[in-house]
Parts: sequence; C-alpha cells; structure tokens
Amino acid sequence: MTDTLTVIGHTRTRTVRVLWLLEELGLPYAHIPARPGADEARAYNAAGKVPVLMVGDGALTDSTAILTWLADREHRFTYPAGSLERARQDGFTQLILDEIEALIWTASRHNFVLPEELRLPAIKDSLKWEFARNQARLAARLGDGAFLMGDQMTVPDILLTQCLAWAATASFPETEPNLTAYRERLRARPAYQRAAAK
Repeated sequence: MTDTLTVIGHTRTRTVRVLWLLEELGLPYAHIPARPGADEARAYNAAGKVPVLMVGDGALTDSTAILTWLADREHRFTYPAGSLERARQDGFTQLILDEIEALIWTASRHNFVLPEELRLPAIKDSLKWEFARNQARLAARLGDGAFLMGDQMTVPDILLTQCLAWAATASFPETEPNLTAYRERLRARPAYQRAAAK
C-alpha cells in the first residue's frame, strides 16, 4: 500500500506505541507531536484524544486498534486472524488493557484528569495493590520466551512494555523481576529508542 501515514500525538502518551510499531515495521510516516486536546487532535477526534493515525485522508483512533490494523496490514507482529495463536495473542491484549492499563489510567484520572473536587487520592492504594497482584499473574504467564507469545514479538508486547514504563512514572512499583527484565529488554530495542526520541 502507498497511503501516506501521519501520526498525531505526543510521545508522552499512548502515541509512542504507534510510533514504535511503525519504526519496527520500517514504514515511512510523518509525525505531528500534538498533545491531547490540541487543535490538531480535535480536528480528527472530537474528544481530542491521541493518537490519531491518518491513512491518506482517513483517520484511525485508539492506539490498540491502530496497532492491530498496522500489524494485520503488514502481516508482521501478529498471528493470522482466525488462528488459535491469534486468539491467544488477543487474550494477552485484553488482559493487559483490563488488568494493567486500566489501573494506571484510573490513577492518572484521579491525579490530573478529573475535576479536583472529584479526585480520590486514596484510591491509588487499592489500585497499586491490584497492580502488584496482576503483575504476579502476568509474570507467571511470561515463561522463558523472549516475548509474551514465545519467540515472536506481537502487538501485546508493545502494549505491555509501554504500560510498565507508564506505571514506573506513575510510582506503581514493579514487583516481578522477570517483568522488569522484559521491560528493559524491549525498551532497549532500536525501534523503541527511535520512537521515544521523537
């Protein structure tokens, strides 16, 4: 395909996920480092959320949907739709979004997103407890492979690595040494380094 790809979003958001996969795939793209709520973001997503991936004149939103579409389009970093491996891969995606990302995002909302009178700082203690519990479950499933699915890097690896980095900046302690080693190993990849440097 020859569609022009343009990523809208700052790297300190979920946008880094999309930039990372584009770098892994070696696809050319333009990047507009807009913050959430900026005019460039609102032009294509009424909520002002990032990332947005412009594919020619069309806009795709939601980082997980964008990653899935890019991986499917390029037949890389994913297993084929309809395969048992893809079902397992999608299971990891949902697990990460439900049991890792949701906790960090809830804490972030009570830090700076919600109106001040609705913020509940005490909620973070229960979120951190749940995060530690869920890390232990995920660490047990990681096994000895280099990636969540074994020897092949897939979309959920990008999601988990970015969520673990986000958790660290949000002061959510990592409690599982193999997850820490996994995060550090994946963040050392040249494609990640190029994406994060934007």
